[in-house]
Formats: sequence, structure tokens, C-alpha cells
Amino acid sequence: MAPDATTEVKDWGSMSVHEAFRTFQTKVNADVETVREARRRRDVFRAAFGNEADVVEVVPSGSLARGTQKDPIHDVDLVIVYDGAAHTEWGKAGESARDALDHVRGRVNTLLGATNGTHDQIVRLARWRNHAVKCFLDDPEDPAAFTVDAMPALRSGDHLLIPEALSDTWIECDPESLITAVADRHAQWDKFAGTVRILKRWASDQDIKIKSLVMEVLALEHLPTGLNQPAAVRQFFVAAAYAIDGHEVVTDPAGYCGPIQSDLDYVEFAERLKGARDHANQAMQASVNNDTDGALWHWGQVFGPDFPHDPNPASKPAPAVAPVPRQVKDTPQG
Repeated sequence: MAPDATTEVKDWGSMSVHEAFRTFQTKVNADVETVREARRRRDVFRAAFGNEADVVEVVPSGSLARGTQKDPIHDVDLVIVYDGAAHTEWGKAGESARDALDHVRGRVNTLLGATNGTHDQIVRLARWRNHAVKCFLDDPEDPAAFTVDAMPALRSGDHLLIPEALSDTWIECDPESLITAVADRHAQWDKFAGTVRILKRWASDQDIKIKSLVMEVLALEHLPTGLNQPAAVRQFFVAAAYAIDGHEVVTDPAGYCGPIQSDLDYVEFAERLKGARDHANQAMQASVNNDTDGALWHWGQVFGPDFPHDPNPASKPAPAVAPVPRQVKDTPQG
């Protein structure tokens, strides 16, 4: 549970729960100019590599492409799909995985290097990692440096093959299916992407490492559509806590890459979800009892000081008289 502190919102007592969620959403969202600048920087790469003779297409990926990015935005992702006929050794086990990453790194320097780029001069440093080349557009020593992660790939049927340097092989993945799944869910409920950002913010406020993608996949499985936002969030925590406490492991929804975060402490993760669930249940019951102040306080215990609520522990409301029945499901959808 996020620590409590004095909220910046001074008129919390005049807010409804729905207004408080809207206010919190603005704190979670990156501002429009930041999003626009992130897209602009990504699109410089798309334009540069889109003109390469051996490139079939350049596909935006990651949370920015899915619309689920939260503030701050430190990086953007794209997939550079190459023509397999131009790189006949790629896709095979061995040195070709590293060769593909070296190729992208070299082309980044030629096209976009800060001193001599032929298309633009924006990349200060490019280092290849396990699957992609991380391109620093800011000072690499800055912990908040903005990067573009450029991943080479080959088409293989309806999915992709991408290099994995650590294992000297190529692995299957399908980032486009996740983009489609999120878009479909957002089309059903126009608060879906924004609510995923809120859930990612909750995860980032915990003192255990929880990858954003874990929360996004859990949201696809357990965040309902057709409800108002507080009710949907409450139902998410109920269902996600039940699933994780029941030993569900969050895996690649496309079925290729296995567990998303192998080092996640699932026991502690379940405890954090259950704590959020309990406060969400009490917040909803307080709303049923027309106790808006109590509802805001409980939501504040879930989301921390940026959520509008009375920060004074002495004002903690009494536990709700009648607990809300837990709604659960025991079959993951991902």
C-alpha cells in the first residue's frame, strides 16, 4: 500500500468519488506535449529506417503504441522488420542474433548519430541489449535519459522472430496482438487505457518490483468493461488478488514468451493486491452508505497522496458495516 501524505488537493471534501478519480487520472497521465514529443522522436526513427532498402516496415510497439503509457515517459519502442531475403543468415541459432543487433546499431549511427547522422543528428549513444538497441537521445548518465529501443525482427507467419543475444538464438513473439487486444478493449470502454495507467501507477508505488506489463496483462484478464471507473478498479483488485493468491503466473498473452516477470515475488504481490482489494471494497461500501469522505479516504489508502482524500489518519472512518460480497473468477483469459 502506498504511504499516506498531505495531498495537494485542498478541497477534497467537496469532491465526489468520480471527480476524485478524474483528478487522479490527470496526475497519472503524461501531459499532451510530452506524449507528442515522445511520438515525434519515435517517428524520426520510423522515417529513417523506413527508407532502408532491406526494411519491410517499422512498427511502433510498447505502451506508447498501446496508449497505456503513464507519466513520466522515459522510452519508446519500435520494431524494425527486415526482409529475410536480404539477411538470409538471420533467424538461425548462432551469431546471427548478435549480428542483427550490430547491424541496427551501425545503421542508427549512420542515420541518426549525433555528430554525423545522414537523416538526423539525435542519438548520443547506441548500445545493444538482449533484444533491442537502446538509443540514448539524452545524456546517457542521466537516470531519466530518454531512449528509443529499436528491435530488429523477421516476419514468421502471423508473428515475429526477434534476436536474443544472451542465448544466441531467435525467439517468437507477437507484440502486435497485445496492441490489438488493448485497442479492442478500449473500444468497448473508453476508460480502459486510462485505467490501465492508474493500475500501473499503483504498481510503481509499491516497494517491490512489478513490471508495468504485468499490470497491463492482468488488466486485460481482470479489468471489466461496462462499469464506472471506481467499480471497475474495485473489481480488478478483487479478481486479480484472487488469481495471484491462487498461484496464477502472469504470462505472455500471445503464448510465446512465457512468464513476463520471472523474478516477481508473487507471495508479496498477492499481499499488496489483497490490501488494495480490502480498501477498495470498503471504499465502495462507504459510497453505498453515502459516506463520500470515507470512500475517498479508502481510495487514498490504495493510491496514495496524489489521490484526493483527507490525509489525517485521525479521520479514518470506521470499517464499513456490511462488506461487499467478493466477486471472483478462477480462469485467466490471457
